[in-house]
Amino acid sequence: MYTTSTLDEVKALVAETLGITDRLNSLDASTPLVGSLPELDSLGVAQLVAEIEERFGFEVDFSDVTIEMFESLGTLAEFVDANRP
Repeated sequence: MYTTSTLDEVKALVAETLGITDRLNSLDASTPLVGSLPELDSLGVAQLVAEIEERFGFEVDFSDVTIEMFESLGTLAEFVDANRP
């Protein structure tokens, strides 16, 4: 499970990285990511992973990057909480 603060941080990160800050207030833990946000293509995933590494201070092994990780904002927040130092 993720903390509320992590969800808020991940939500802001996703909005900033994908250039969808105008939709920030409509995003929540159940917001689907891959397949639902046209901005989240393979390049968007790579950019998000790089931003997650920088902002949260841990390295992401690309073998850990799965479609399930990017299923929703909640699953992405769970991944961050499970891996941050």
